[in-house]
Amino acid sequence: MTSAETEWLTIPDLVEMLNLTPSRVRRLIDERQLLAARIDGVLKVPTLFLRDNAPLPELRGTATVLIDCGFTDEDATWWMLRPEESLGTTPIIALRAGRKAEVRRIAQALA
Repeated sequence: MTSAETEWLTIPDLVEMLNLTPSRVRRLIDERQLLAARIDGVLKVPTLFLRDNAPLPELRGTATVLIDCGFTDEDATWWMLRPEESLGTTPIIALRAGRKAEVRRIAQALA
C-alpha cells in the first residue's frame, strides 16, 4: 500500500471528524493512540487507523511494541501500511481483522 492508495487525514480533518480540539488531536498522536507521518510537510493520519470516528484501540499497543523495537513513530506508521508477507496483508488490515497477537508477535521479531 502506498501513500497514494491510502486515505489520509490532516489535523484539521481529525478535529472536525472527532469533534476534538487541535491540541487534543496532537495529544492522541503524542500518546500513540494514533500514528502519523509527514507527507509534503503536513502531519497526516491514515483513515485506516480509525474506526467509528475514534482511534483504533489495538493501534496503541502495537505502536508501543514497534517503538520498543527501535522504530520512530513515522517508521511505525509506514510499517503498518506496507504488506507483510507473513501476514498475507498489511499489519493494519490484520489488526482491523482481529489478528492483534499475530501482528504484535511479528513486530516483536523485528527487534
